[in-house]
Amino acid sequence: MIRILFFAMLAALAAASPARAQDRLTVLLEWFVNPDHAPLVVARELGLFEKAGLAVELVPPADPSIVPRAVASGQAEIGIHYQPNLYLDHAAGVPLVRFGTLVETPLNTLTVLADGPVRAIADLAGRTVGFSVSGFEDAMLGRMLANAGVDPESVTLVNVNFALTPSLLGGKVDATIGGFRNFELTQMRLEGAEGRAFFPEEHGVPAYDELIFVTRPELAGDDRLKRFLAAVEQGAIHLTNHPQESWELFVRAYPDLDDALNRQAWADTLPRFAKRPFALDRARYARFGAFLAEAGLIGKAPAVADIAVELQ
Repeated sequence: MIRILFFAMLAALAAASPARAQDRLTVLLEWFVNPDHAPLVVARELGLFEKAGLAVELVPPADPSIVPRAVASGQAEIGIHYQPNLYLDHAAGVPLVRFGTLVETPLNTLTVLADGPVRAIADLAGRTVGFSVSGFEDAMLGRMLANAGVDPESVTLVNVNFALTPSLLGGKVDATIGGFRNFELTQMRLEGAEGRAFFPEEHGVPAYDELIFVTRPELAGDDRLKRFLAAVEQGAIHLTNHPQESWELFVRAYPDLDDALNRQAWADTLPRFAKRPFALDRARYARFGAFLAEAGLIGKAPAVADIAVELQ
């Protein structure tokens, strides 16, 4: 009887004890939540982070420009960032390293009206191109124009802030650079127009990862990051195998995103998620760094080991 009472007491204590605390991770997004973040949302909704012993918080930034410095200063362990910007941050002395990949292809496009006068990139000579952010977009456009035999100086750049589609539809510019291919064309279609997109990686710009995971160099060996990426990988594979079920998980978590634009963006982004987020293509990173240096955006291409790691 004493033994029975003893084990019953242990069971009661175990039931009353709080669950083992999970390791916390804050992930600072590069923008508000959208289908680009599907593997993370699916991993969270399926409990994959929890199974990995992690409590992961996805935080949209009040100002997207703060993400790299916020992560570098310790305000978050992980940031979602753009591979092209990683080189610019490194050149500016911001201590960050890439440790994983979210979207493994470029999303940027050079976009024109399908029924407009620009049928090929060469037709942009003497015309106007709207942009949102100077720097990389200028370099990308310059390479695409030169690749088509167009003098970049013959093209007038117009800062339209983030009103890319309205500027194109309103006839303020002949083309836009920087719109994402998984959103821009659908947005135009929903507004009654058809667009044509030219992909940078098909017109002289080296291929790159659009979205990557970054952290501070001193955290690169933190076991939490390995568990985080493993869960993201499971999420990416699950949504690839079960896209409709995953979409339902996504909109259950974010019902305001259940609309025509995001439904199409979901389908258009699916093929672009990294199924091997740990993998690092060093040659690809080296090529892209050389392109940015040649474009004059950075003084010298950094050694890949200085800006990217592959977790083992």
